[in-house]
Amino acid sequence: MLTVLASYAKAEWETVDTIGEPVARHEAAFIGFDGEFYLLGGRGIRPVSIYSPVTNTWRKGTSPPLEVHHFQPVVYGDRILMICAFTGKYPGETPIERVIAYVPASDTWVWGAEIPAERRRGAAGVTVVDGKIHIVGGIVNGHIGGYVNWFDAFDPETNTWTQLPDAPHQRDHFQSVYLNGKLYAAGGRHSSQGTGETFQLVVPKVDVFDFASGSWSSLAEPLPTPRAGSFTMTLKDSVVVLGGESGVQKIAHDEVEAYDTKKEEWYKLPDLQQGRHGTGAFIFNSHIYTCSDCGNRGGSPELTSMERFKVK
Repeated sequence: MLTVLASYAKAEWETVDTIGEPVARHEAAFIGFDGEFYLLGGRGIRPVSIYSPVTNTWRKGTSPPLEVHHFQPVVYGDRILMICAFTGKYPGETPIERVIAYVPASDTWVWGAEIPAERRRGAAGVTVVDGKIHIVGGIVNGHIGGYVNWFDAFDPETNTWTQLPDAPHQRDHFQSVYLNGKLYAAGGRHSSQGTGETFQLVVPKVDVFDFASGSWSSLAEPLPTPRAGSFTMTLKDSVVVLGGESGVQKIAHDEVEAYDTKKEEWYKLPDLQQGRHGTGAFIFNSHIYTCSDCGNRGGSPELTSMERFKVK
């Protein structure tokens, strides 16, 4: 069993007491851009919620042109891109056929390139590496089935897609990150509502793509607490996996576990104050921030709270 890293033994997450609150949502995204925080998408058509850390205030932005959920957002230039997202209702959600973007400066939504029909899916890991958007895993048929191990690169400058070597493991409902020349795909599951196993088939193995060699491998040590709907970020030389949902408990996971890529071992950070899944986390002014989504597995209760953790 992992113990909390010694330097954080007495540290705790804290709830941020803000002026106003974001629009409640789930299966959405939380990301930082140009000094402000953005909650985007979610089931139903929900307007963007924007937080200013300068004024400690939430404000409301525009709504997307359609329901967009189950995506990992990335910042590219002046916009936040959503690639390989879902629209529609559970369990037969359908992949959105094109890239969609939110432009914070104008508070507008714009359509981008068409996604090749044979590579469309949702709930995939999406990461920017050397100016290209890399998409791994996902699921083609909502929650019913069709989870994949595909790996693609999308060039936003030329609107071209390139198929790359498949990952070792199929997975959906997870996030990927890039660190020190490698892409990490951690967490996730084989969503299989068609067999009555929506939450149970989690994927413990962590897959790693080395851009120098152009090849995949898997970590010797799996994710200590296997779960899907988790959100992933980097902290110095570590890959950090937060929150999630699984078949072993009704409440959302509050675990925060990190893999030290130099020591090649897992360690633990303090648990979240509120278990949650299907959102995002990032560092701003020496704090990890996360916000919103669900306190139980599935679609409720929707949360509006934001919490943070001071890193050293």
